[in-house]
Amino acid sequence: MKLSLSEYRSKLMGCWIGKNIGGTLGAPFECKRGVFDFDFYTQDLNGEPLPNDDLDLQLVWLNVAEKYGRGVNARILGEYWLSYIVPNWGEYGAGKNNMRQGIVPPLSGYVDNVFRDSNGAFIRSEIWACLAPGNPDIAVNYAWEDAIVDHSHEGVYAEVFFAAIESAAFVESDRNKLIEIGLSYIPTDSGVAKGVASAMDAYTSGLTWQEARIKVLTDVPGSFGILGMDPRDLPNDIPVGKMGYDAPSNVGITIIGWLYGEGDFGNSICIANNCGEDTDCTAATLGSILGIIGGAQSIPSKWTDPIGDSIKTVCLNLGDQGLRIPKTVTELTERIIRLTPSFLGSTLCDVVTAAEGYTIEVKDGEQLFSQPQQVNAWLSRSFADKLQMSPFRVAYDFVIFAAAVDYGEEPFVQEGVSKTIKLIVDNQLFMQQWLQVKWHLPANWSITPGLQVGTSLENYHCNIGRTELVFTITPNDMQESRYDLIVEITAQGRPTKGLIPLVFINGVPKR
Repeated sequence: MKLSLSEYRSKLMGCWIGKNIGGTLGAPFECKRGVFDFDFYTQDLNGEPLPNDDLDLQLVWLNVAEKYGRGVNARILGEYWLSYIVPNWGEYGAGKNNMRQGIVPPLSGYVDNVFRDSNGAFIRSEIWACLAPGNPDIAVNYAWEDAIVDHSHEGVYAEVFFAAIESAAFVESDRNKLIEIGLSYIPTDSGVAKGVASAMDAYTSGLTWQEARIKVLTDVPGSFGILGMDPRDLPNDIPVGKMGYDAPSNVGITIIGWLYGEGDFGNSICIANNCGEDTDCTAATLGSILGIIGGAQSIPSKWTDPIGDSIKTVCLNLGDQGLRIPKTVTELTERIIRLTPSFLGSTLCDVVTAAEGYTIEVKDGEQLFSQPQQVNAWLSRSFADKLQMSPFRVAYDFVIFAAAVDYGEEPFVQEGVSKTIKLIVDNQLFMQQWLQVKWHLPANWSITPGLQVGTSLENYHCNIGRTELVFTITPNDMQESRYDLIVEITAQGRPTKGLIPLVFINGVPKR
């Protein structure tokens, strides 16, 4: 099927208008636990939305996409975090703190990060879906690169789940099929999948949405709703979950709003909001999904008139001239439209004429969405491997070979205690290579099997083009709090030098 430019533009507008509406509706109730009863905004808005980090962060990612195109990756996004995003709360602060210490993604999303399973990643899934309409395979890869900067495990699964749904929603409107598609990209035993299943089970069992809220928050208990409340005021109808384990329950709440809203935009986002917890995130994410499905014209003027077309920011470094922030939803939409052909490529995006713009090629909907087993076929092996990758494995690309350092655990070291590091090298040429691996260590540190090791690297054309080397590093005479190491990989007869930095902290992890 084909998605015309006019249809695409309307769905983009609907996405970001819905995001603004949901974020504005939910902002006053964020970090509150309980059941609310509101059916409209509770603020005097004067024609403008409330600022919200859910949208702010994606405006920075727009700038990244405009500069780097399909080359966007976690390392680039991490540098933009440090340069342009001001807040240091929760997972944002943990990720930034790690990167300032030289701890790069995906380690930055895991190490000493109490909130690595929280909500800060799934709220920025829309940009990747909008750049890959009807192509979840593309959207989820960028969502993964985004999420691992400041999240791990459930926080990552949540963004991948919604990015897949939102991308597919450009060409598919069936709610249950969209949820199936989202679930097909994440582990079946994940907390996010359990939260979704809990919401759907409540709905099919005939429970009220209030009862569904209790079920979800009992099946995958979180703690987000207690952050802004006096402990003496907490309701006792649901348990308090582990601090920071909030993505599963809030994804479940978003699904509750979608299911029980029965297709009505206002009713859906109000139910999500009235379940409490991370209300601006749940209502905004659902607003964007419904806006994509129905387009801008489907959103009632009752909701759009009070906030208008403008975008308000709250957490960006606007003093840096390198950042161009769109001031309206219309501007944001038009800038994405200009980018999309480069993200989809010529095989998926057909440029018609200068007057007509372009159309987007999408595989036949019936083939993709009719049966669960066909949906699961979307899950490419490469992305499945990526999603299951340890948060302690850091990957690098050096053109003729790709390499990854697997720390095996958090990068903490202690005097005289040996640490095992695995180096994985994949051949990216159709010819064998001889490699030299050379370590640059602090004085008095030792390593086995040695500082310099030679190894052959087969090619995938004839054999298995991967070499895995295991090294044991023993730190001695430790006088510093942080140590920087380098492993240098060279191929005989080639000018490429693959330099991989490793950072170790003298201490023990907090948890």
